[in-house]
Amino acid sequence: MINVAIDGPAGAGKSSISRCAAKKLGYIYVDTGALYRTVGLKFSLCGADTSLDCDIERILADTSVDIKFSNGEQRVFLDGSDVSDDIRTPQASMMASAVSAKPQVRAFLLEMQRKLARENNVLMDGRDIGTVVLPDATVKIYLTASAQVRANRRLKELLEKGEKVTFKEVYDDMVKRDYNDMHREIAPLKKAEDAVVADTSDCSFDESVELVLKIVRERI
Repeated sequence: MINVAIDGPAGAGKSSISRCAAKKLGYIYVDTGALYRTVGLKFSLCGADTSLDCDIERILADTSVDIKFSNGEQRVFLDGSDVSDDIRTPQASMMASAVSAKPQVRAFLLEMQRKLARENNVLMDGRDIGTVVLPDATVKIYLTASAQVRANRRLKELLEKGEKVTFKEVYDDMVKRDYNDMHREIAPLKKAEDAVVADTSDCSFDESVELVLKIVRERI
């Protein structure tokens, strides 16, 4: 099977770019960030905040996370309910960062991710795909952009969904998320040694997709 691992900071466009690239390649797209957001949502529903001062094992034991694909698009389900839209808020973003730092949560989701890669040609994105989840991936890409560009992109996305947020709120959230992801003890965000850097700061969406496709095709 061909596995493409795409890592990078929040707001780099990994999900939208990877989804489009996977469709063009005929691969299954796996958004691992959505899995962590889903677990984060469960903890929020249980009354936890980002300190996660709660019984993590007990909550995970009562948690079901499933992935289903419709026309190649990933939908995520929490305890049987489709939460694909509910997990795209700034609060969900911060909870995802919090739970992803917990080894119990990473272990809970790791085998699900690896099983998908064993059974399908996949394009999988996240924070530690090339370094931890799929260290032997066929192609590894570190997709990034400047913090200001990433914040502007995320702001536009949230405003289109009717969220009432400011650029400063989104930018501050982005910088904090970057710091948390890069400095956590468990599987911190970093570029794999054999990954190709794809900086999309000056690229349009279509140009970003073509950049990813070019890197993949050159290596397979």
